[in-house]
Amino acid sequence: MTRRIALLRGINLGSRRRVEMAALRDVLAGLGYRDVRTFLQSGNVVFTSRASPGRLQRDLEKQLAAELGIDVQVLVRTRDELADVVERNPLGDVAHNPSRYLVSFLSAKLAAKLVRDLATVDVTPEQFVVSGREIYAWHPDGVQRSRLGKLLSEERLGVAATARNWNTVTKLLALADA
Repeated sequence: MTRRIALLRGINLGSRRRVEMAALRDVLAGLGYRDVRTFLQSGNVVFTSRASPGRLQRDLEKQLAAELGIDVQVLVRTRDELADVVERNPLGDVAHNPSRYLVSFLSAKLAAKLVRDLATVDVTPEQFVVSGREIYAWHPDGVQRSRLGKLLSEERLGVAATARNWNTVTKLLALADA
């Protein structure tokens, strides 16, 4: 059995797609997943399962629609994949405020040409690094003032994405290890 982390995209932001964490835990427990724990109200779930990440994603999206009436994308990482995200930390030497340091989790790796094209864009003082199925982004002036939002939008990237700040990423790993 492997510890997994499910990241639900765009829930509990404003008044739309509201999900109670107890209901979310019940959905996962109903699918037979074990040790289900949620973190914050933004769709972060740690649990144990033998199923592959792809199957988990499909099953969760289908069950959330059936039981809670929400159409939401789910991205799944293993505990080891999340540990690798934390270990890579390519902007750790400059990102000194964890609430302004985001990791965007992607549904697939970006096309090599897109990665090269993105690398030519100057967003100073912000910085970002594409690494595997993640994009690390440092927003020294805050996310609300960021110019990276449009640059790193799902429409431009061509893949599903959901972002978590560094505090959340490291706490999810700690929860997976608990």
